Amino acid sequence: MSFRARIALAAAGAVAVAVAVLSIATYVIARDVLYGQVDRTLEERANEAVLRNTPAGFVIRLPAGPLGVSGTFAQIVSAAPTDLGPTPEVLPVSEADREVAAGRRPPGHRTLELQGLPVRAYVRQLAPDFAVLVARPLTEVNETLARLRTILVAIAIMGILGAALLGLLVARSALRPVRRLTTTAEEITQTADLTRRIDVTGDDELNRLAATVNEMLASLERSMAAQRNLVADASHELRTPLTSIRTNVELLARSEGVEPDDRRQMAEDVVAQLEELTGLVGDLVELGRNGQPDDAIEDVRLDVLVADSVARVRRRAPASSFDVSLEPTLVRGSPARLDRAVVNLLDNAVAWSPPDEPIEVTVSDGAVVVRDHGPGIAEEDAERVFDRFYRSARARGRPGSGLGLAIVRQVADTHGGTASVESAAGGGARFRIDLPVDELSAIS
Repeated sequence: MSFRARIALAAAGAVAVAVAVLSIATYVIARDVLYGQVDRTLEERANEAVLRNTPAGFVIRLPAGPLGVSGTFAQIVSAAPTDLGPTPEVLPVSEADREVAAGRRPPGHRTLELQGLPVRAYVRQLAPDFAVLVARPLTEVNETLARLRTILVAIAIMGILGAALLGLLVARSALRPVRRLTTTAEEITQTADLTRRIDVTGDDELNRLAATVNEMLASLERSMAAQRNLVADASHELRTPLTSIRTNVELLARSEGVEPDDRRQMAEDVVAQLEELTGLVGDLVELGRNGQPDDAIEDVRLDVLVADSVARVRRRAPASSFDVSLEPTLVRGSPARLDRAVVNLLDNAVAWSPPDEPIEVTVSDGAVVVRDHGPGIAEEDAERVFDRFYRSARARGRPGSGLGLAIVRQVADTHGGTASVESAAGGGARFRIDLPVDELSAIS
């Protein structure tokens, strides 16, 4: 069943329930009103009754009634069946009627059957041990109620059908943006054209959904473009070391006329190029995960993590010195990925900082700052230094893939933080990672 049909069915069902409740209420109220009118008429007639004792027996006299009550019946009811002798009874007398005559029960109404017809009756005490029983057929009342039932049923049927039709029309109009969205999504699926967008004409829920889908398409388009650029850049970057390795291996294969020292140098070059290629592949794998951590998120003592990272880099670069200032800081994140980002910043500082100048490392309030004393960073390079495979003019002659700082930014983004760089006063560059501090477990 389509969504539009379900809306129409729901509307018809809701109207059906409402109409049924209103119809039942209307019928009950109308019945009570009509029965109430009959009851009041019977009470008025009973109050006008006069009981006289004549030589011929007891006689009940009723004045001429108003128009419409000529069908009223009346008779005397005695407390004991033998009090009036053989007087015939037109209306059936119950034991309750005789108790009213005896004064043991208050006046009351009831519905009884006379000659196959429903009759409404009222009995009240007329004199000690005598009561008057007044009755009137309910034929007119029941006919009126029957006509009312027919009218209410007809109204209910027309209301339900009208509600279903109106529900279809409203659903068709209301779901037009959904159909437009569905059509566009189907066309995008068939053509793989992520540049398509859905027209947004308002600010209601459906138009906000369309705007959200447009944002999703834009994000997918950017992601696809980034993937294409990554593949293209990776192919370009991989081509150079692979070509060099192939050349050296071919020379080693024809090593009959090559001096041992040259052969050893070529082997060392192959090993170095393989290490460079391994690092490049590792960086590509890191970026290809699109920022998704491969280990659990947990509380991380950022100051302890940075201290361990500095110790490892110091062992790899014994000629470099580090000036470390660490304040206790707790963050939420992936220890392995945060360590990778910090090590990349430290390696970058080691590559650019002179051996006789210390690399300054500080941690405070969720921020990791690494400052070197190298040549600094140009303004045009500061805007692109975190881009994938970007290498400034001064860095193109140095080893590296151009992915280290891109990984730093990706790690910062996935942890809800930011990565930035600025020129430091007195020379050099200051790289910074800002991460949100875990306030619930903040360390003093």
